[in-house]
Amino acid sequence: MNPLMSGLTETLNPEQFAKVQRTFVGIAGLGGLGSNVAWHLVRSGFSHLVLADFDRVEASNLNRQAFFPDQLGLLKTEALAENLLRINPDLDLQLWSVQVTPANVQEIFAQCPVWVEGLDQAFSKKMFVEQGLASGKRIIGASGLAGWGDTDTIHTLHWGSGLSVTGDFCTAVAEEQPSLSPRVGVVAAKQANLVLSWVLNERCEPL
Repeated sequence: MNPLMSGLTETLNPEQFAKVQRTFVGIAGLGGLGSNVAWHLVRSGFSHLVLADFDRVEASNLNRQAFFPDQLGLLKTEALAENLLRINPDLDLQLWSVQVTPANVQEIFAQCPVWVEGLDQAFSKKMFVEQGLASGKRIIGASGLAGWGDTDTIHTLHWGSGLSVTGDFCTAVAEEQPSLSPRVGVVAAKQANLVLSWVLNERCEPL
């Protein structure tokens, strides 16, 4: 057993460890949210991730995404896989270097009971949530994470449909409210924590 997993067996009990180990998690969008969610999930023991993004690593990504300068120009799927495998070399990673659309989303994430939304555009977010809920998936989304300031405004809402969304629900990315690591990181960590909580059967109260 590799060092990460060995250490986690001292942190999680056998039943918890087994649940985390066997759960497939799908992540759509590997930017500030998705790349950091994946980072947290791997460090929490998740071994089966389905990662989808069509984009490549750019210099403007490095202030908040889980990539490094020597990965500029690489597909985000390949760069993130490289970094995650340094944490746990035994990962099962399925990489889809494509744009997630209504035509392929079910095929990409079919085996994943939980889907994480890390997409940029509102129409893509809406499509992903609707498609996931229609197929009975647990959906973890995000809304409102730009700028800086009081992170206590970041909170989570749960719906009985199986959807949870975290963010401050008001600060869209704009010139005066850029995406920066601290608030993006808080939201990504909360998304990852929601995945972990759901897998370990902690209650997520609906509205």
